Amino acid sequence: MLVMSCGDNRRQLACWKQLSVISSSVFNDTSHVPMLSGDNYADWKEKIIFTLGCMDLDLALRVEEPPALTESSKTQEKDINDQWERSNCLSLMLVKSHTCKSIRGSILECPKVTDFMKAIEEQFCFF
Repeated sequence: MLVMSCGDNRRQLACWKQLSVISSSVFNDTSHVPMLSGDNYADWKEKIIFTLGCMDLDLALRVEEPPALTESSKTQEKDINDQWERSNCLSLMLVKSHTCKSIRGSILECPKVTDFMKAIEEQFCFF
C-alpha cells in the first residue's frame, strides 16, 4: 500500500488526484494485455505479470499462500491472509479473462493463480 505524506491539505489532494490518474491509467492498460491464443505465450505472460505488478495485485504470484487462519490468529495474520486472498482472486480473474476459452477449457479448475499459470506454462513451454 502506498502511503504519502504531503504537507497541507491542498498538496495532499493534488497527490491523491495524481495517484488516482496513474492508477486509472494502469487499470485501463489491461486492455493492452493480449488474449492468450497459443502463439503469443511469452508476450502474454510478460504483460500479465507487468500489469498485475503495476496494479499491486501480484502478491499471490510472489508469496506463498499464508497458513490457514485459526481462532487464535492475530489481526496482522488476518490482514496478510486477506491481502493474499484478494490478490489471488483478482489475479486469477485477470489471467482467465485474457485467456481464450479453448485454452481455459483444457485446464482443470485451479483455486490459485500460480497453479493456473503453471498449467498454462506446461501447455506452451516444452523443455
